[in-house]
Amino acid sequence: MKELAKFRDPQIAKALIKEVNAVAARVAERLGRRIVLMEVCGTHTVAISRAGLRGLLCDHLDLRSGPGCPVCVTDYADIDRMVALARLPGITVATFGDMVRVPGSGSSLERERAAGAEIRICYSPADAVAYASAHPAREVVFLGVGFETTAPAVALSIKEAARLRLNNFSVFVTHKVVPPALDALLSDPELKIDGFILPGHVSAIIGLKAYDSLNARGLPAVITGFEPNDILDAVRQLLLMVLAGEGRVINGYARVVRTSGNTIAQQQMDEVFKITDAPWRGFGTIPRSGLTMEDRFKKLDALERFVLPPTKSRVPSGCVCGEILKGKLTPRECTLFGRVCKPMAPVGPCMVSSEGACAAYYNFERRQRGGTAVE
Repeated sequence: MKELAKFRDPQIAKALIKEVNAVAARVAERLGRRIVLMEVCGTHTVAISRAGLRGLLCDHLDLRSGPGCPVCVTDYADIDRMVALARLPGITVATFGDMVRVPGSGSSLERERAAGAEIRICYSPADAVAYASAHPAREVVFLGVGFETTAPAVALSIKEAARLRLNNFSVFVTHKVVPPALDALLSDPELKIDGFILPGHVSAIIGLKAYDSLNARGLPAVITGFEPNDILDAVRQLLLMVLAGEGRVINGYARVVRTSGNTIAQQQMDEVFKITDAPWRGFGTIPRSGLTMEDRFKKLDALERFVLPPTKSRVPSGCVCGEILKGKLTPRECTLFGRVCKPMAPVGPCMVSSEGACAAYYNFERRQRGGTAVE
């Protein structure tokens, strides 16, 4: 706790805010516009909103939320497949809790559970394996959702199910990997991003080397932690790089992140998964941005095991989650935000997940500067 104290020290925060605002004004004057920095981690999104950092930083600086919420970036078609799996007789869908309320084109796992489907909330993939082992008469399908942070645990569960020779366990894999999404953002001609606040949890797994493409582009980027002073210092370093005309990836979270990352976790992923193209909500298909099972584990792939009816996915009218995930809009710019779309009645996933930008804005920023007081 003593080590963390300096990352929460209000006096250090005040000094950082003063320096950030001063440097931001200089950079904005040089560029002739506001500086746009994007965080690509849902935990950072929540931390920024909870600490009120947007309201404490000057108007020259625009902090945007990117595709950092794993639930939010899950494509509508994949949500619809999850619902279709839940409707099959004899199936138990096992999932992390935040997936249950995400709306698909016409239903959600929550609605299917109310209609009689068996949906189990798991705290880890190992729970799903244990349940399948204890209930051999049920087909248990675990929903593999998330970035490089959750994929290693899912890989281990697949290996354990294979070791136990469970014939009633499978995984619907929708895992995403972060670096290709950053390249997709930078390739969008409508976006102007001056720097990235890179995710701490993901970076702890993949390490500094995974961001070689950002180094090659010369774009300022900082890996950082989740305390207010972590984030403020990352913003300070990004602004100083922009001011100096420099661009590289800085590890501002050295107490957790190593250059090579977590090689054991990487080994588990490499053994079970291979890279594939993947659909992202709002982006379409991003090449080499997802994971799928290696051939020797395909018998544990839910989409290989079960035949699902064809579905035609659609985006709910008025929902702009896709544009919010790309940083083109903020939650306040959505006409549904806080009026039709609320945490207890979400229209899109950005209001469902605790890491979603809309939920973060709703819970912490509705009455901050520039916010709209809505109930």
